[in-house]
Parts: sequence; C-alpha cells; structure tokens
Amino acid sequence: QVQLVESGGGLVQAGGSLRLSCAASGRTFSNYCMGWFRQAPGKEREFVASIDWSGGLTAYGGSVKGRFTISRDNAKNTVYLQMSSLKPEDTAVYYCAAGKRVITSARESDYWGQGTQVTVSS
Repeated sequence: QVQLVESGGGLVQAGGSLRLSCAASGRTFSNYCMGWFRQAPGKEREFVASIDWSGGLTAYGGSVKGRFTISRDNAKNTVYLQMSSLKPEDTAVYYCAAGKRVITSARESDYWGQGTQVTVSS
C-alpha cells in the first residue's frame, strides 16, 4: 500500500501561484510514477500532470501546459505541482496519484490521495 497526503491548496486570486505537495509513505517512492488530477464540481476527473520514476519524463494536460510544473524529490518521498498564472477555471479538488506505470489517465493510477481544494477567484 502507498499512502498519499496532499497539501498546499487554498484560495488565490487569478494570476497568482500555488505549490501543491504530495507526501508518500508505505512503499519505495522511487518505484512509482506520480500524477496529479483534478475534479471540479459536476465535472469528470481530469488529468493534470505526471512524472516518471526518476523525474526525467513529464507530461501535462492541455489546459495547464506552460503554466504548471510537476517535479519530485525522491529523497523526500514527495511530488510537487507548481501552479502559476492561475485562472478561475483551475478551481477544483486536486488529487495526487501513484502507479507502477507512466500515468496518463486514471487507469494507470493505483493509489490516490484524499485531495486538496484549490480555489481561484476572479
């Protein structure tokens, strides 16, 4: 089992920045690919970003590319999502996910965190 705990969410004005963190425990962190997803009220869960085991390969959803950056620190068992130029449409609950395969959708995600709320005001 892998336990994931997100933090760093909150309320921010449009154009601002936030950094989300996801701390992992339970298994060897560097054996897992990591991802971020988000879900707004009434909408399906959306892929945001992912990173492979070493951090050498990243992928982003089209709506966040160029504004968000995913990174990981295997020594700290933590994955980050740096969010910049935030827009009201980025408002959602953000979830951290872990999987043995490269994550591009929820199907590759074996473990999930509880989520952290991000609210962007206009």
